Formats: sequence, structure tokens, C-alpha cells
Amino acid sequence: MSEIFTVRGRHYRTGLSIELAVENGVISAVRETESSEVEETDTDLPRIAPGLVDLQLNGCMGLDFNQSPIPADVTERISEALWRQGVTSYYPTVITNGDAEIEQAVRSISEACRRSTLVDLSVGGIHLEGPFISPHDGPRGAHGKAYVKAPNWELFQRWQEAADGRIRIITLSPEWPKAPDFIAKCAASGVTVSIGHTSASNEQILAAADAGARMSTHWGNGAHLMLPRHPNYLWEQLACDSLWTCVVADGFHLPDSVLKSAFRVKGERALIVSDAVYLCGMPPGEYETHVGGQVILTPEGRLHLAANPQLLAGSAQLLAWGIEHVTRSGLASLADAWDMASVRPATAMSLQASAGLQPGAPADLAIFRQNDDRIEIIKTYKQGRLVYDGAASEAN
Repeated sequence: MSEIFTVRGRHYRTGLSIELAVENGVISAVRETESSEVEETDTDLPRIAPGLVDLQLNGCMGLDFNQSPIPADVTERISEALWRQGVTSYYPTVITNGDAEIEQAVRSISEACRRSTLVDLSVGGIHLEGPFISPHDGPRGAHGKAYVKAPNWELFQRWQEAADGRIRIITLSPEWPKAPDFIAKCAASGVTVSIGHTSASNEQILAAADAGARMSTHWGNGAHLMLPRHPNYLWEQLACDSLWTCVVADGFHLPDSVLKSAFRVKGERALIVSDAVYLCGMPPGEYETHVGGQVILTPEGRLHLAANPQLLAGSAQLLAWGIEHVTRSGLASLADAWDMASVRPATAMSLQASAGLQPGAPADLAIFRQNDDRIEIIKTYKQGRLVYDGAASEAN
């Protein structure tokens, strides 16, 4: 339980000066301050916003959820790194691998959550991206073909048991014959099914949605390089009103025109994810990875397979970069871009943080300044607990 305190700043949407009272980890009141109450020294008040929520994160800062075996402290260290970036909830993403390797990964993440209350609060759940995806080149992306397989409920239950029930998102392709049955079982158990890495037909996409699929993973990526102009599985997912659409808005995964189209079509169901991999935050260069083989991180921040520069190997940027890109490109206001990476994904996953800056909502807060088009995180609170203080970090 946290102490009672007040945070002052400017509301990230309205720009108005506010006082936000926090009691026992919950926002107890939000009050607009009168202009006469704002001193001259307060003209540069930072913005107060809901904490960022990342539905797809493979790793960062040289730390990897897909290393085998995962070192015991990886989840704690990644959580701390994300707090510095204003991320208050995230979904560690484990991708296609051997059965035993996946089991070890989800067990390691779950054990870290049991060791630390703050880590447990920050990990919204585990995102299992594969291995029930398309076996075909292109849609499979950098996932290892040898490990791709048809959906298997018994195997999934084995992983869910190892994860103590913490697998909350699964990315799969509905092109497999018995996929609708598997999707229905996942949905009934409270697991969000996301369509991704797929070469499914339009009929299979619709059948997946009817069975309970509710999301598209990094829409527009993990796809064939060449597709029929219409129909195709990208248009079908975009047109399906029941699907939330996740996009990687780093400026490399999708052209701005495609991002703009997705935002216009999906409206409140458009979400930004990072899809960051462990090379995020590392120097440019060529790297040998245990998943995609040789990859290249360019000075501009683009990460691709060394053997085929047209195929990306995940993102090397976190959520704030995506918000900056969307804002700088004029695709959305800062407030709307921030919502796509905070309250909207929280809503998609039925998190209490979906209430944003409202009384009764958890005090998951990111305090930041915007310098030109760059976002500087000053402080981060997780359920009222100060988990990052930029001023204290500089002092140390």
C-alpha cells in the first residue's frame, strides 16, 4: 500500500493544469487547478498520462525472453528497464520454439512474478506468439520452421500450467483445420486469441473471429511479400469489426500511408505495440541471434534478417518511439497516439488501467515532457508506487 500523495502537472489530453490525488495505489481525485493557483514557475509543468501498456515485447537492452534457458533475473531487469520508459504493464512475449524451451520460458516468467509483487503487477500476462502459426515462408517471418505445428490443446494446457495460468494472449494462424475449436477453448478460458503470422483464407479469418479471436498481431507484418490486391487476409482482418488491430508504428514495419489507413478504419480499436526484441537499445551492427540467425541493426534503428533485408526481425524500439513517430508524421495527435499505447490496449485486455486518469483507476502513471518531438519520461508510478524517478537516477 502506498502513502497518500498528490501529483501536479498538465493533463496529457487537455493540457490543463491538474492535481491528481493518489491513495493506497488508486487515483482518489482529479482536480483542475485555477489559473491563479499556477505559479510562474509552474508554466513548464510536465504532462501526466496513463502508464503505457505493451502487448508484445520479446525483450530489450540485451535481455531476452526467448533465450534458452532464461536467466532467473531477466523479467525483473526488463520490468525495471520498461519503467524508465513509462511502461507500467506489459506482456512478455515468448515466440515459436521447442516444446521444452517454451515451457521453461513461461515458467521462468511466472516464477519472477511470484518473487516480486511489483513485477507481478507490471506483467499483465504472457503473450505466446506461436508455435501454432503458418509454416510458409513470409508469413512465418523469423520464426523457426522446424518448431511450427498445428494447434494442440493438451500441449497448450501444459504450458499454461507451467505459467501458473499467466498466458493471456496467444498468436496463431487460423489456417489449421481444427483452429476454430482451439480458438473457442482459449476464449472460454480467458485467453485472448490474436491472428498473426498467417496465410489463412478470408473464410478462415471470419471463422476464427466467430470462434472468439479478438485481435490481430502486428497487422501488416508477418505476411507474404506479395499478395493479391484483393481479397487477402490483411483486408479481411482490417474489415472485421470485432478484431482489435495491433501495429508496430516504428516507421519501419509499415509505411505511414498504411498506418493512416489502419487508424482511420479501426478507430478506437487501433493499438500500438513495440514488438521490441532484445537488441532494442543495443548499438547498430550485425548480430547472431538464437532465433532468427544473423540480423542487422541499422544506424536508423531498423532490424532485419542479414540474408533478406526485406524481412524484418522484430523491432528495436519501444513504445515511446512509436508514439513519437505517429505524432511527428501527423498521423495522430499526441493524446490519441498515447491512448493507442495505453488505455486502448488496457481496454482490449480488460485491465483496470483502461479507466485512465479517472478517480477509482489504479495510479499507473507516466510523467513526461515533450521536447520538440521527443518524449522524456520523468517519473513512473505503478499502482501509486514510484518505480522510476529520472531526477534520482541522474543524481546517482
